Amino acid sequence: MSRRSPDSRPGSLRLPRIVIAMLASMVSMVAVAHDEARRPQLVVGIVIDGLDQQYIDLLRSHFGDDGFNRLLRDGVFVPNADYGTALDATAATAMLMTGAAPATNGVPAAMVFDRDALRPVEVMKDGDEMGNFTTQGYSPRRLLASTIADEARIAGGGVTHVYSVAPDAAQAVILAGHSANCAIWLNDRTGNWATSTFYKDAPTTLTRRNRTMPLSARLDTMQWTPLRGAECYPGLPEHLTHYPFRYTFGRGNDGRYAMFASSPLVNREVTDIAGDIINDMKLGSSDGVDMVNIAYSLRPYDYTKNDDNRYELIDAYLRLDRDIARIIKTVEGRVEPDRAVFFLAATPPTGRVRRDDERWAIPYGEFSTKKARSLLNMYLIAKYGNGEWIKTFYANQFYLNHQLISDKSLDPEKVRLDAATFLARMSGVDRVYTVDEILAGRGDERIRALRRNMHPESMGDLLIEVDPGWEVLDDAISTAAPDRVKYVQRYAAPVAPFIIMAPGVAPRVIETPVDARMLAPTVTRRLRIRSPNAAAMPGLVL
Repeated sequence: MSRRSPDSRPGSLRLPRIVIAMLASMVSMVAVAHDEARRPQLVVGIVIDGLDQQYIDLLRSHFGDDGFNRLLRDGVFVPNADYGTALDATAATAMLMTGAAPATNGVPAAMVFDRDALRPVEVMKDGDEMGNFTTQGYSPRRLLASTIADEARIAGGGVTHVYSVAPDAAQAVILAGHSANCAIWLNDRTGNWATSTFYKDAPTTLTRRNRTMPLSARLDTMQWTPLRGAECYPGLPEHLTHYPFRYTFGRGNDGRYAMFASSPLVNREVTDIAGDIINDMKLGSSDGVDMVNIAYSLRPYDYTKNDDNRYELIDAYLRLDRDIARIIKTVEGRVEPDRAVFFLAATPPTGRVRRDDERWAIPYGEFSTKKARSLLNMYLIAKYGNGEWIKTFYANQFYLNHQLISDKSLDPEKVRLDAATFLARMSGVDRVYTVDEILAGRGDERIRALRRNMHPESMGDLLIEVDPGWEVLDDAISTAAPDRVKYVQRYAAPVAPFIIMAPGVAPRVIETPVDARMLAPTVTRRLRIRSPNAAAMPGLVL
């Protein structure tokens, strides 16, 4: 006689199993509904140009509880987000927001070289758009991939809102992406907060601030002096503490708006406008995820009175700590803390600094780009015949005369290789790369990183790296660059900190370096939206 299995028994056991299955399904549905109800309502992205982890460590005990310390205490902290090579703030912001490198996203720098016009142009400038409170139009058309902001707007079906505020036009446009309601930046010629006709929903906040609280009417009375007593500025040499700095922005100075934009006082203005937008537009009250993205600057002040700018730099950090605390307070005044997501990312150091005083005896030399261009042209004349072989030099790149090479039926790759061999023997040159070597992407990690972080459309024929400690006199271009520029080459690891504070994410520190291209998909994963369309790397599992 066969034994009946327990599952085949009639009667009492079958009903409880059905009931249990129904109860489990109901519990699951309730959990999903609860989870959906608690999805983020408001996201704040903060990008800081020049943020240095060493200063964060130095000043943690001097910060308040609600700014940097709040994010570090309650967020996931990545000390070393790796960008591959040094990028300016514009290119780094594009990588952060798209999850893709410049070769893919189309933005290798704030200024890119136009071969036809033989001059650098602003990468986000767009002559087909008009400015609002500015004479210059900008758009994200050169940004070839979707961004976190775009995906948030698309996920909301146009019901949600996305805004960006930055001191700089290019950063504001990238932070807004293609689909945002509006990107807002400071016009450093007039002091107005501006936008572009590309964006169709300029908030009344913008017009009201320009008309009722114009910077032009307030700048005369502003001054930048130390926020606290000298004892609150750790690490300063004693001689600096005896001479507190003081900077003003009077009407007699034609460049006063640019000076203001380079000072930490601009961060306060950015915070004011971002806070007004959050409140005026009632961000966080829609059915989806609203977003505001903000750019701040901690770059060394360009107008310091001496080469040692640590006093001013520490003061900028202390001030920014207050601004971040204000933004967090504003957001949590609109939505519950467990409905807000904050992410903060820094851009990598540029490696360009002022020359140290001669008394320190640091090895030094001067590399004149004009002289290097002249010598290279004479070499190519001797080898291939008369002609203007070098079109120009820009951003450490030589641009050769392709038409002349073609007219003489020469092999362009051979000409580039000969030129690179000559340049490599020049004093002050550390390494030389040809465009062929970079585009092939073969070789060490440095070449692969250069391949990712340059865009073929604007690349030169030869890229040089100057010896560390050498002062570069960038005087090669007379018509395409407004002024001669001096800077000292200083190598620095292309890493910067990243923090994300989100509901349900336990605070921790990720010590190992993280590819910066992973940051965008990390954020979108927490928002439960698609990653940007060029983000090929996975996000962090938090």
